[in-house]
Amino acid sequence: MSNKTNKPRLLTGDTPTGRLHLGHWVGSVENRIKMQDDYDCYFIIANIQAFTTRMDKPAEVHQNVMEILMDYLAVGIDPGRSTIFLQSEISAIAELTVFFSMLVPYPRLMRNPTIKDEIRDKGLGDNYPFGFLLYPISQVADILVFRPEVVPVGEDQIPHLELTREVARRFDQLYCHVDPHTKDEAYLEQGGLFPIVETILGRMQRLVGIGAPGPDGNLLKMSKSLNNAIFLSDDPDTVKKKVMSMYTDPRRLKPTDKGTTENNPLWIFHDTFNPDHAWVEDAKERYRAGKIGDVECKRKLIDVLVERIEPFRQERLRLEKDLHYVTSVLKEGTEKANMFANETLQLAKEAMHQRYF
Repeated sequence: MSNKTNKPRLLTGDTPTGRLHLGHWVGSVENRIKMQDDYDCYFIIANIQAFTTRMDKPAEVHQNVMEILMDYLAVGIDPGRSTIFLQSEISAIAELTVFFSMLVPYPRLMRNPTIKDEIRDKGLGDNYPFGFLLYPISQVADILVFRPEVVPVGEDQIPHLELTREVARRFDQLYCHVDPHTKDEAYLEQGGLFPIVETILGRMQRLVGIGAPGPDGNLLKMSKSLNNAIFLSDDPDTVKKKVMSMYTDPRRLKPTDKGTTENNPLWIFHDTFNPDHAWVEDAKERYRAGKIGDVECKRKLIDVLVERIEPFRQERLRLEKDLHYVTSVLKEGTEKANMFANETLQLAKEAMHQRYF
């Protein structure tokens, strides 16, 4: 794995909660594939973060690491151009997490809407470990230890990126003596260690799931835990079953009924994945006029999704038969990532006057 120091650095990744689905694809993963030529890409599998809510399921976390790793390789993340690594094997992340935790007041941490949303959505109440509150700081360390210029993320991660930018500014001002009035893009020129990262969003920030709306009437985000996801590794029969069961306009009882395309997963998916835009627009008009049935539109969507997913699935099946190679990719990537992370840690300690030997 070559070290492409002439390219701007990019860092992103995933918490291993299971196989990747179409929401991951349009939210971030397809962006990563395209960026491999222009950026020095680092992709983290954040297995420590998985323990914040599943500390009692270590075997499941282990399996999910392998699931995501195979998905990465199957969809086109190339270990010859990108570095895939495991969070728990980068000890510099843990050290920087401790140092960065001194720079973030507790009230600021609790203003993070993602924290509040997860406490609510996962029904944690007051019964969550301290590590759950620490993970946003750990996520800051995940990013800054690689000093990336850009971080492609989904919309729900924007609050974490803003905290990352705040910590980078605070560290550079406090320990590298960067003037607080410095523009973000000039921090490194002024002697800062950590760049003020830029966020890159995917083409669709919140792909809905295939199910019905929630109690508030809004369509729910695609999620494994909500059982409303189509995975990048689903076989054609599974895709067919899921699409045929997809929620559409509940008031439409027969094909001649006029249908609503707004807030309708069937048409959100066509808009997102169907490259035949002329067909989509024509079919929408006919749907609204009661001149085309749900079944015909769903069959068209099945064809579109299978064509997109099947090459990924076939490559994944091949990788499942060569786990030695899959593991070697993670090992080599982690070794490379460790070298860079340790260099950053030493530079940080120098800036903090905490190198003694």
